Amino acid sequence: MAASGLAHPLLLSTVLHMDQISVGGMTIDTKYVFFTWLGMAILLAAGLFLRRNLSMVPGRVQLFFEALVDGLETFIVNNMGEKGRRFVPLLAAIFIYVLTMNLLGLVPGCDAPTANLNTTISVALCVFIYYNYIGLRTWGAGYIHHFTGSTKALIPLMFPIEIISHLARPLSMSLRLFGNIFGEEMTLIIFFGFGTSLYVGVLIGTVPLYFLFLLGKVLQAFILFILSMIYIQGAMEHAH
Repeated sequence: MAASGLAHPLLLSTVLHMDQISVGGMTIDTKYVFFTWLGMAILLAAGLFLRRNLSMVPGRVQLFFEALVDGLETFIVNNMGEKGRRFVPLLAAIFIYVLTMNLLGLVPGCDAPTANLNTTISVALCVFIYYNYIGLRTWGAGYIHHFTGSTKALIPLMFPIEIISHLARPLSMSLRLFGNIFGEEMTLIIFFGFGTSLYVGVLIGTVPLYFLFLLGKVLQAFILFILSMIYIQGAMEHAH
């Protein structure tokens, strides 16, 4: 009975605070985890829908995604050459995933998962680990020359600089994406706060910003996509 009596307050607390859980005395914010899974569910549903409705005469949805993927593939091949074609699935997935997470912030009642550092760091670390793996797979032990400079005399100077430079890449990628998306989210919240008592103020203050932020969110996803492509391309090139 005592356990049952405690269960009801615990259940009520869980229902009222679904965006937080307590583990080992620490409070963990699960709001962004929920919206990340929501974004992945949307992408999964879109993929299943497209696979089920593939047609030689594409509809609007199929035509949109074909144009999107074809445009990304053309961009990658133009910059990396034919060797970059095998990276199209990864790079296109990064762009579409980050763009979806960014755009969730424009949906009323939702938050952009990329406004949280955990999301942006996870993407940046995946890119960091993958491009170094590609470098090691392509050059083997010779990949070390990407960190040593052009002459042996410069090794003591260039090696620590290059190590710091490479370690800073995931940091800069994650902070750039997080900072821009978080700033946009806060701006929308502030404008909504100004217009809580005046619906006209909400419309005037936020609707025009949606178009500006839409452009910004697409741009930030594209920047992360380009950086990922550049890092992979650099790992595959010969060290000069």
